[in-house]
Amino acid sequence: MHAARSLSLVLGLAWASVFAPQAAVAAEKYPVRPIRFIAGFLPGGAVDITARIMAEWLSSDLGQQVVVENRGGSGGNIGAQSVINSPPDGYTILFVAPNNAISASLYKRLAFDFIRDTAPVAGIMRLTNIMVVPPSLPVKTVADFIAYAKANAGKVSFASSGNGTSVHLSGELFKAMTGIEMVHVPYRGSAGAIPDLMTAKVHVLFDNLPGSIEFVRTGKLRALGVTTATRSDALPDVPTVAEGGVPGYRSVSWFGLFAPAGTPRPVVDKINGEVRRFFADPAVVKNFLDPQLFEPIAGTPEQLTEYLGSEAQKWSKVIHDANIKGE
Repeated sequence: MHAARSLSLVLGLAWASVFAPQAAVAAEKYPVRPIRFIAGFLPGGAVDITARIMAEWLSSDLGQQVVVENRGGSGGNIGAQSVINSPPDGYTILFVAPNNAISASLYKRLAFDFIRDTAPVAGIMRLTNIMVVPPSLPVKTVADFIAYAKANAGKVSFASSGNGTSVHLSGELFKAMTGIEMVHVPYRGSAGAIPDLMTAKVHVLFDNLPGSIEFVRTGKLRALGVTTATRSDALPDVPTVAEGGVPGYRSVSWFGLFAPAGTPRPVVDKINGEVRRFFADPAVVKNFLDPQLFEPIAGTPEQLTEYLGSEAQKWSKVIHDANIKGE
């Protein structure tokens, strides 16, 4: 066994001595062709909006087009699978949301292990979710909604951007902490749910704030609360869900970039550096990213892995306690 380990070490060092310089050279030239950002949800939601803002900036900065491809379905797992199956060369990148930390607990027969089969690249941002209802629903506060749901047991539904997303589990956490019953109605992205929410075909959505804020500002949706521990500067008059009558309630969303496992570290570091440059550009903050909506979390790949693990642990408990099953 010791001999086998020694052989593995020798082979590993030999591989590094031969291929590491090649990877470094590849990173210096990277990119030499267009890059694909895979977003696991339909166009129009917060994931899609953020991915396109970043893709536009990177296209200009890198001198190669960065194209966003939407591959919605299965709570983002279809998009994740397509990236995992792609060559590990830095030209196919997954735009990750909380669902990718959640899926391992939710789906027992996934064709991949997300942590094993991906390489962390860079954290992007953290943002709040917002509890929104149709204006026609006779509720104006979180407490009103809880009373309405209890009075209409079995008749209230909550929409989500897909099974296992933070939008979904924000609703499940709300159910668990209030003792109300709601029927889950998953969509292939929150943008697909909003038209049905406006017409009260579904009754509530815990959406990522950027995806719903304009509908709130124009009166097409009513905001009952934000899901963070403190109020959002973007909507300072909207209380937190905890203030509204659910003490201790908290749920945040976050985004990051992951590549297929085996992507050379110099390429990963190159992309990571570009993400840091993106957030350091004053024009980005001025023209694209409202600091009231987004909290940048760009850091090292190792920090992203640690954050992914902490999120997976938190939501695993919610999934277990609520006996939620993947579809």
